Amino acid sequence: MRPARAAMLPVESRARAGIPGDFIVPAVTKTWPERAPGRNIRLPRAAGKHPGRPICAEYTTFRRAESRSHAQSRLWWQNRNKKTSLSPSVIPISRVTENCVGGTKPSANSPFPSAFVTPGGSADLVSLEGKNCLNKDGVSARSGERRMTHLNVLFVTSEMAGLAKAGGLGDVSAGLPPALIRRGIGVRVLMPAYREVFAKLPAIRWVAHLPGRAGIPPARLGQARTADGITLYLVDSPALFDRRGTPYCAPDGSDWPDNDLRFARLSLAAADIAAGRAGLDWTPDLVHANDWPGGLTPAYMQWDGFGIPTVLTIHNIAYQGNFAAAKRSLLAIPDAAFDIHGVEFHGLVSFLKAGSFYASHVVAVSPTYASEIATEALGAGLHGLMATRTAQGRLSGIVNGIDDSWDPETDPYLPYHFDPDDLRGKQANATVVRNALCLRPSRGPLFGIVSRLVHQKGLDLVAEAANDIVGNGGQIAILGLGDPAIEQMLCHTSRQHRDDIGVLIGFNETMGRRVVAASDFTLMPSRFEPCGLTQMQAQRYGALPIAHATGGLADTIGDGTTGFLFSTLTAGGLMAACRRAFDTFDDAARLAEMRRAAMGRGFGWPDAAAEYETLYRRLTGTRRAEPRIAAAPRRPRSAGRIDALKPAA
Repeated sequence: MRPARAAMLPVESRARAGIPGDFIVPAVTKTWPERAPGRNIRLPRAAGKHPGRPICAEYTTFRRAESRSHAQSRLWWQNRNKKTSLSPSVIPISRVTENCVGGTKPSANSPFPSAFVTPGGSADLVSLEGKNCLNKDGVSARSGERRMTHLNVLFVTSEMAGLAKAGGLGDVSAGLPPALIRRGIGVRVLMPAYREVFAKLPAIRWVAHLPGRAGIPPARLGQARTADGITLYLVDSPALFDRRGTPYCAPDGSDWPDNDLRFARLSLAAADIAAGRAGLDWTPDLVHANDWPGGLTPAYMQWDGFGIPTVLTIHNIAYQGNFAAAKRSLLAIPDAAFDIHGVEFHGLVSFLKAGSFYASHVVAVSPTYASEIATEALGAGLHGLMATRTAQGRLSGIVNGIDDSWDPETDPYLPYHFDPDDLRGKQANATVVRNALCLRPSRGPLFGIVSRLVHQKGLDLVAEAANDIVGNGGQIAILGLGDPAIEQMLCHTSRQHRDDIGVLIGFNETMGRRVVAASDFTLMPSRFEPCGLTQMQAQRYGALPIAHATGGLADTIGDGTTGFLFSTLTAGGLMAACRRAFDTFDDAARLAEMRRAAMGRGFGWPDAAAEYETLYRRLTGTRRAEPRIAAAPRRPRSAGRIDALKPAA
């Protein structure tokens, strides 16, 4: 209910405050008064509240239209080491008054040092409206409903773009946590301290020592901040992480033979932090692990008897982290857990199965993929477990996003910028790419491929369809790195059409973005695709995707409106979709309409972050107070047209 007018300062007092028409609530001074231990600060009777209700805040205004939602009490409580205690921290939304119980001063690490707590306190936390009362267990004294509005999440990952990246997980780890933070979620990221991370984060503060367990060596825990302000915890074990190569592979491309110990060390660190054993001044309310490298995190937490909720996101079920059963003693895996209802998978220890079995909830990176992995055809042997999780309501799909740097009007990697209303820059970029790949000048469509060159991506179908694509006046630009056999196949195809098919083996961000920006169509005949990022990036750049209707491709491409989907996974099925693309290319009005629709799609992280927040709060039994914090909108298009033929700065 609204605060009663009689409870507010007189009109003349409000006028003197310079905020006529607003409600002003008096509160005690922010300084620490001298008082006997345990004595509460009393709300003045002049405010109209019941004396003895503890509160501390500065003068705070409430606009009439917002007073109902803004006057709600906001409490951040934490379950630390199984001992529930109140934290005096409060989320300030639009200058909401900070409420707390009275008594002892909080720690110096409290974000609101003006708050204080009654020793041994049985006092309730009272809102300014006097109706949202929470007892010491963080539960409403009247409704029994949890009212926590702040939520701490530990995000466990093996890679992060900008620091150490091997695939799409790195992009997710760099994009999702900031989007969650913009929604008011307290996210901190945990990852290994690879050699390249040290080179990029020189200012690391060492905050804890983590003990070893079984064959898992001890480690130290560092804390740093990324360029965009994300708090990062780094697990440093030089014997495991201080080496050349990718997060998972040696320089020759082979898997590190001790990957089981390396990522068990990461998972055990996450479990130690969650249980408060790291001695930090921060503990999570939920742990979000990613893929098989974080798969043992929910398992260690379960085996240790520490039961806060856990989420495991599966980015690709084909990569499972399977290791010899003999290693389980080194990995501190209980013998009883080596079972079909545990970590055992066809006689091996499976990190991904462990995470999927012990996690509170499993997330696939698109709704279609979530249904596909519960089938024998695409479940990679884990379809039975995934079907069970689906039946239990513990498996869902959330589509990933892409960051706002994928904008053809501002992308610094492009030699020419463009927008949906002026595509001269797109044509100029196509000329640049054709010259770079030694392709002949052409007025026909350019088909782009930026991909890992592996069997999953269906590039053998592209090789089969290449003659028809070139015969119809098209050209193909390919950039990627992967399986040597796939690389050789594509290079052979290129040699057969030297003037119309260009292949660049390798990858760099500049050329990758230029190929996408230059292309009229993007080929993605993937056999399966959990989510896919390229099709979203391509749509933003007006490179209409031609894709197999699977996983995230089916969820993010509008067939006939923002791209072309085909269901028959053969060269003939791919070519049928390409013919539809050729027909559209010949119809300038239709092509412009589809490009405008594709380039107008957002694909940002706010939508994914909102879905993850809903899941987090359901698992933790909390709900968010209104009004919601607005997610950062995508940068608006410039009002004026960009000179598309002017080289980008």
